Amino acid sequence: MFVKDKMTANPYTIRPNASISDAFSIMKDHGFHQLPVVKNGKLVGMLTETELQNVTPSKATSLSVYEINYLLTKLDVAQAMSTDLITIEADALLERAAVLMRKHDIRALPVMDGKKLVGIITQSDIFDAFIDLMGARSSGARVEIVVPNKAGVGVEIMKIIADSNVNILHMALHNGPEIGEFNLKLDTDDATEICNKINALGYKASWSFN
Repeated sequence: MFVKDKMTANPYTIRPNASISDAFSIMKDHGFHQLPVVKNGKLVGMLTETELQNVTPSKATSLSVYEINYLLTKLDVAQAMSTDLITIEADALLERAAVLMRKHDIRALPVMDGKKLVGIITQSDIFDAFIDLMGARSSGARVEIVVPNKAGVGVEIMKIIADSNVNILHMALHNGPEIGEFNLKLDTDDATEICNKINALGYKASWSFN
């Protein structure tokens, strides 16, 4: 799965000379947690809730609401935005985006096609991709299979499922040093027979319907 498959294309952007007040309004109205900052078609920064909080007067301030609003109209985005940009290419694998977000503790990445901003990918997009990968939104038999980490196990399991004339809707595999785990969503409402055949091979299979 690629970043371009899950990103928001043509994202909202803001100019560096726009006021902090304008940025607040855009982010509040649309539920954004960050905004790419673009000047003359070029990505020059990112504005996040954290940067906004850093330039916003504390709740303990003695300033009136009118004075605060006036101050925010006088501050511009360039004074608050981050210019230490971490970006990702549209053709990058989705897991690369997840690794970058985790490594740098950020909630979103601008998506680039060369030097052109073409989208934005967020933590929510990553979560949605994981939900889709696991088939959490589709109905079927969820089969969990614990197996030794050795060659040929997957072939045995796939043959049992194929011989049962059941389609695999979603599949994930985790390999540990000695033990692996298959997580399958099957297009059936009863995987009892399939699990029994897998267990007969000496593996551990269980299922539920959702």
